[in-house]
Amino acid sequence: MEQDKPLTADQLPEWDNEVRRLMQAGHLAEANVLFDNAVAHPPAAERTIRAALLTSRAVLAWRLGRIPLALELAADGWTELGTGTEGPAAAWALGQLGYLLEGMGNRRAALDTLRRGVRVAREAGVTMILATNLQRLGGTLNFRAAEAAPEPARAAYEEARAVLAEGLSLPGVVDHLRRAMLGAYGRSLAGLGELAAAAEAARQVLKTADDELWAMAVGEWVLAIVGKARGELVEARTLAARAVHNAEQINDTSLLLRFSQDLADICAELEDPVGEAEALRRSVAAARKAADTLREGLGQALEQRRLAAAAQRMAMAAHEAAARDPLTGLANRLGLERTAPAMLARAVDDARTPWLVLVDIDWFKGVNDDAGHAAGDSALREIAQLLRNECRSDDLVARWAGDEFVVLLGDASGERDAGPVVAERIRASVAGHDWTMILGTARRPTVSIGVASGPVVLDELFAAADLVLYQAKRQGRNRVAVYQSLTDISQLASER
Repeated sequence: MEQDKPLTADQLPEWDNEVRRLMQAGHLAEANVLFDNAVAHPPAAERTIRAALLTSRAVLAWRLGRIPLALELAADGWTELGTGTEGPAAAWALGQLGYLLEGMGNRRAALDTLRRGVRVAREAGVTMILATNLQRLGGTLNFRAAEAAPEPARAAYEEARAVLAEGLSLPGVVDHLRRAMLGAYGRSLAGLGELAAAAEAARQVLKTADDELWAMAVGEWVLAIVGKARGELVEARTLAARAVHNAEQINDTSLLLRFSQDLADICAELEDPVGEAEALRRSVAAARKAADTLREGLGQALEQRRLAAAAQRMAMAAHEAAARDPLTGLANRLGLERTAPAMLARAVDDARTPWLVLVDIDWFKGVNDDAGHAAGDSALREIAQLLRNECRSDDLVARWAGDEFVVLLGDASGERDAGPVVAERIRASVAGHDWTMILGTARRPTVSIGVASGPVVLDELFAAADLVLYQAKRQGRNRVAVYQSLTDISQLASER
């Protein structure tokens, strides 16, 4: 078995994983902000990988309560998947679709899709995808068993225990996924009457949960079920109440429905009508929320979305093309002006100082004259790539005009000199680059850079950087100039 991430790092961006982590810890506002950033970057990949990414983001949208968007992403992902049922990306997409179908109430299709996802994952031989799909299938079977009559319930618990035991036997599974499987495994054991082993599994989950509210909720729920079976009803009520509270914190309606019903049953055995009524109230509220959610989603007909997906993709491509420089592939001036206001607003909201780096190629006309315009274009593309190499994925890199480029730093929190540091890296990278293949013996390009921070309006930030860029040019080029205050900028403007 391959002990790797489900997909390579560029195929499953880090922000997707971070959204999940924030949700599991109950930080829903932050998860929503980061999710918006993820959705703003449509995946550019081959068909089945796009299907995996789109369905994965559909699950995130569903968990965040953004139902129309979840259905739109799911429809696009399903369209991309088509009849493809081989390989790790297809296995991942099937697992996500199975989870969504279960949430939508299409329960038979959900179970079939989850089982199919497990089969495809086994054939693909990627540990993390198989473990994830086994965990989803096992958890779904547990929930089905909790609602079933004794004989079918036992069969479901036995199947769940088997698939979860398989998952736990896999080497190299990441901690949060192993906790999820162990919690579900503990519930299967409790359902089969193996109470000591179930309690031990739940305690292991809680021991390693840290601040992960999802893991804490599941661990406490399993211990509550064990306590109820042993007749330790007071402790079971406390544990079940904690599980309900944590499920509410992470906005997991399916967990809340199950946990609150179990809490109501425990309160009934304790002859605690007040606690039972409160638990049932929460259960009814969760059920109503789930029903409202589904009603909202009914208007998003999946088949209609699938037929419209091709036209939608074409419109998106045209929109992106208008904001992208065709020579370098960077954002163009329009792309910068569209994206910058939101980036600057987020910086203000997060109490961060925005940085703008303005890059101008020195003597670029001489490069064109010596080597020709085709070589000059190649040099521009090469400098664009050097800029990408020295910036992070959440920085905005744009070609402003001609031989001028702009970098707007995405997150410089805690880095007082982030702008100058990035600017100096860019300057040194261009100055030290081997230009022989592109320019032969012609003049080597260097860059002068102006760096500014402080104003939260793009035009003001750009004007500040432009003024100190002029200073860098006057002082001999191939250097970085940084403005220190608005007073300094006013002085530079008067000197210019």
